[in-house]
Amino acid sequence: MKKFTSVLIVLLAFVWAQCASPKKIARPDVLSAEKLIGVKFSDKEIDTLLNYLESNRKGYDSMRKVKLPFTTTPALYFDPRPHQFAFKNRVGSTDWKLVKDVSFPQTDAEIAFLSVTELSALIKSGKISSTRLTQIYLDRLKRYKDTLLAVVTITEELALKQAAKADAEIKQGIDRGVLHGIPYGIKDLFSVPQYKTTWGAEPYQNQILTDTAAVVKRLEEAGAVLVAKLTSGALARGDVWFGGKTKNPWDLKQGASGSSAGSASAISAGLVAFAIGTETLGSIIAPSARCGVTGLRPTFGAVSRDGCMTLSWSMDKAGPIARSAQDCAIIFNIIKGKNSNERDRSIVDYSFSFNPPPSLKGFKIGYFKKLFNKKDTTRVKVNDSISLQKMRELGAVLEEVKMPDSIPFDVFDIILRAEAGASFDELVREHRDRLLSEQTKDSRANSLRQSRFISAVEYLQANRHRAVLIEKFNAMIKGYDLIISPTNGEDVSLATNLTGHPAITLPNGFDKKGRPTSFTLIGNLYDEGPMLEAAYIFQQATDFEEKHPARFAKSK
Repeated sequence: MKKFTSVLIVLLAFVWAQCASPKKIARPDVLSAEKLIGVKFSDKEIDTLLNYLESNRKGYDSMRKVKLPFTTTPALYFDPRPHQFAFKNRVGSTDWKLVKDVSFPQTDAEIAFLSVTELSALIKSGKISSTRLTQIYLDRLKRYKDTLLAVVTITEELALKQAAKADAEIKQGIDRGVLHGIPYGIKDLFSVPQYKTTWGAEPYQNQILTDTAAVVKRLEEAGAVLVAKLTSGALARGDVWFGGKTKNPWDLKQGASGSSAGSASAISAGLVAFAIGTETLGSIIAPSARCGVTGLRPTFGAVSRDGCMTLSWSMDKAGPIARSAQDCAIIFNIIKGKNSNERDRSIVDYSFSFNPPPSLKGFKIGYFKKLFNKKDTTRVKVNDSISLQKMRELGAVLEEVKMPDSIPFDVFDIILRAEAGASFDELVREHRDRLLSEQTKDSRANSLRQSRFISAVEYLQANRHRAVLIEKFNAMIKGYDLIISPTNGEDVSLATNLTGHPAITLPNGFDKKGRPTSFTLIGNLYDEGPMLEAAYIFQQATDFEEKHPARFAKSK
């Protein structure tokens, strides 16, 4: 028995040693890895590799002993400007086309669906206080919170404090601009002290960060009132978060799309006056289109991401979701540019003006004719055709443009996945990714795990192809003020998120099930003005942005 016990102890010690330190890298390990990377080496070459691979792993181990704060960015950072890029010099002053007199609505529900400019007029004229308006939105957030699953945290104490401050300032004659006293919501990727910043994910659902995100600071300085932190799909993917699936207010059986799901859903249902979302690969445009609201994805580097969760350092963007292009332009003007002590090194300061003319006459506009002409019998295509015709009626002359060719679009997803893998390196190594509710092949958890098998060489090669795409896309668009695209045009979302170009999605009708449809305008780098002006002109001539889901438009 004693002998057996001794053998068992030795055996357990051996097993523990194997678990405590990984086995030495051997030839079979390299042979397996070759299958992943698609490269073949001879036996002699593999033998020479082994010491190097061991050295690499020791380096990885030493690096992982030093914890990095989530605000630390790589020494390398992305610049979307092509060779010999010149900023557009748009001459002229800004005219927001503000309404001066707004009739006071009969019900709180009608008030809740007014645009930012209309609400601002009511506050400035003394017809409603910021505190009263804030209470209307707080009541609606509480009433529909469980229906839509679009809200993570209602910031009631902070909101009432900010609203009271706005009312006091307005009485003293202090005017902070159009957003003064206007309630808004923000995607729960942005940090707000003393409130949870959950990133929509189980491992972080009790996380409290001490920083105030740069965008939140800007809006606070403008006098805006934060009423809620709105849902994000888990780690900025899809519309499923740890509390469930965020709903489309037009069809509660359908998700709001992702990942700025809560921001788009809340705007659509009249729970906030405007919201802030983020986009890496469609996360402002897609939910805005799904929920029938107006979403602006600014140029990469236009709006600071300081204090916001990082998914991809070279692709993340922040922007407004609102009722109209006019609202988006006003909000964008406030949140764009560098802040004091800016930590987001991608930020570029550039001029912006908004002064829409009476018509689209004189605008240089291209459109993806081939994408619009794809065989499609759905209501979406009909609505797109009507929208193109409306643009022509408004004075636009549309010229056909084509997407760049000879671009390996299939490879580009590894850029996002590799950067996300680095951002959430510790989560995966500690296997806390297993806490995420979605574990399918399309889930964020699986995407992060896959990232461990992307080689640095292929990541850099993909970025070289990205540089070619940047040059080709810029050559195509630079002669136009904007390009019109179907919202779900092939490779357009992927391409423009890689190149950093701005885009705005506009509601343009409904499908056969009564759900919103949309189309998209794409602008030049650091030149959102013409795109926003054209969107404003279109919305002045149509009323799709004024339609609201009946269930949420009713008074109590």
